[in-house]
Amino acid sequence: MNTALNISSGPHARDKWTTSYIMHVVILSLLPTVVIGVIANGLHALMIILSSVIAAVLSEFVFDKLCHKKDTWKDGSAVITGLMLALCLSPSVPLYIPILGSMFAILVVKCCFGGLGKNFINPALAARCFLLISFGTAMTRFEVDGVSTATPIADLIGGNTVNITKMFLGFTPGVIGSSALALLVGGLVLWALDIIHGEICFSVLGGFTLFLAIFGGRGFDPRFLAAHICGGGVVMGAFFMATDYATSPVSKLGQFVYGTLIGVLGAIFRLYGGTTDSFSYSVIIGNLFVPLIDMYIIAKPFAYRRTAERKTGQSVPLLKRVPRPVIVLTAITLIAGLALSGVYAMTKDTIDEQKRAANAASYGAVVPEAVNFESSGAIDKAIEDLNGQVYGSDFGRAYINEAYIAKDADGNTVGYAISATSSDGFDGNVSLAVGLNAEGVLNGISFTELNETPGMGMRVDEPAFKDQFAGRSVTKFTLNKAGGSTEDDQIDSVSGASTTSGAVVNAVNAALDFFHSFMKGGN
Repeated sequence: MNTALNISSGPHARDKWTTSYIMHVVILSLLPTVVIGVIANGLHALMIILSSVIAAVLSEFVFDKLCHKKDTWKDGSAVITGLMLALCLSPSVPLYIPILGSMFAILVVKCCFGGLGKNFINPALAARCFLLISFGTAMTRFEVDGVSTATPIADLIGGNTVNITKMFLGFTPGVIGSSALALLVGGLVLWALDIIHGEICFSVLGGFTLFLAIFGGRGFDPRFLAAHICGGGVVMGAFFMATDYATSPVSKLGQFVYGTLIGVLGAIFRLYGGTTDSFSYSVIIGNLFVPLIDMYIIAKPFAYRRTAERKTGQSVPLLKRVPRPVIVLTAITLIAGLALSGVYAMTKDTIDEQKRAANAASYGAVVPEAVNFESSGAIDKAIEDLNGQVYGSDFGRAYINEAYIAKDADGNTVGYAISATSSDGFDGNVSLAVGLNAEGVLNGISFTELNETPGMGMRVDEPAFKDQFAGRSVTKFTLNKAGGSTEDDQIDSVSGASTTSGAVVNAVNAALDFFHSFMKGGN
């Protein structure tokens, strides 16, 4: 213990546990997760981790040198930021993503706000959200043996069964640090050493579990609750993200409120949100509430008496204690939210009608002989049974939206029209209509949603690419990135847009498989 005299004003706190010591213990506690993540996902996962950590350390090193600050990168905090960010990434992301994310976390979220202990939100989670916004497709693509697949949480929300044991061990599709077992071991070690606060991590898990049990529709079903806890970043968020000293409350009651808030928000996003992996947002929102929690939930000072406060008239009404900017921002947010909700409610029917008109036009383009497009009970049931989930396992993240039998004016079957979507596009979903004639020969394809890069991905909508599908009678296409295809079942990729080209081929293949499985013969 340091026994040097301190002549500055109190209070004075001294401890043998330095910042560097704590950071190195946290790093060691994450090593089991790193080992399992690399074993489960391969060497590319290790390259992602190393790239993220090196980028974080170098970013802080360069910032220190340029700003003539002391070498803060040596304390290990940058290593933890890079390591936690990497563990929150898909094992298939390109290496530039963890590098950009670590640079954003260190330079923008940490250093620009004063360095260690001055950041108002968790740097690793802020970087992850930045990457989700900037590179949504790459960040949400999870592959097994090179084939895109859904995560266990996505399957669970879709009503499918999941292997809880594999989820617990970390051998299912997901982020690199998905092993709940390894995270629990590391987190419990930190709690046992009193490095993290149990009031936070256990209230996060408790709030999350209790809300799911009450509103999840399955009651206190142990398997259902365990599956949700083991996936989607819940354990990492509870033990390693929410417990960050700089972004968590000071008092024990405040820590309990803060952890419960994060857990409940995480459960709400899990049940009603648009993405299955949204626990990052709940922790960041909790971080933003910390100053307010510390303002109103404080430890009772020594010799404090509430009766004395009342006698001296020192009590201040609650509304006067809330900073005016907080009130203004809250009002603006509520007004904007209500306005956006109102606009959406008023325009929803019009937007849906426009989508139906666009789909009808695309069906007419791919089956021009048709006058009417009719469905059938068997087709409707087949689509209903899909329950909006990924179609099959050989078509990436492809979905079947609608399917119709095309009839002429006399009621004769002249073809078939199928609407399919692939989520494997470079900049988002690729939706298209696939038309076949009565013999099952492809008439062609027509896009209904295509938001790709102009001059590159958008070139899949040009005749040079689309016309390759017309007149082909195959059950499945393959993408030829080299070009110069001579086989009927090969499609030449658009140069510089192989990702988008592959998404189109996946959607067409899913439509062809659906046709041969459920529609062939006009049934």
